[in-house]
Amino acid sequence: MNLAGTWHIQSMALWDKDYFNMVVQAYITITPNGTGSFQFGLVSGMLDGSISGQGKQATLHFSWEGDDENDPTFGSGWCQLKDSDTLEGEIEFHFGDCSGFEAIRASE
Repeated sequence: MNLAGTWHIQSMALWDKDYFNMVVQAYITITPNGTGSFQFGLVSGMLDGSISGQGKQATLHFSWEGDDENDPTFGSGWCQLKDSDTLEGEIEFHFGDCSGFEAIRASE
């Protein structure tokens, strides 16, 4: 099982689908080296992290920076495989909100 790829966010603890899918289908993309990008609602960012563990135990811990309604913002987070096609984790804003999320692997 591999964290790398594009994942479509299906649920978020703090926001509903109307918000997190308002601009694009909410997603997180992870490269094999632990970098990537995400967008949900009016928030987008670039990830910089490292993957620890292997297989189902693999976890990406990352920092991120980006924009929230065109205002610069940054934070941290983590994600790990729940099963081969489901990713779960949290995205945190520095001194702000923290939301859990669940995502499914995008079909190629």
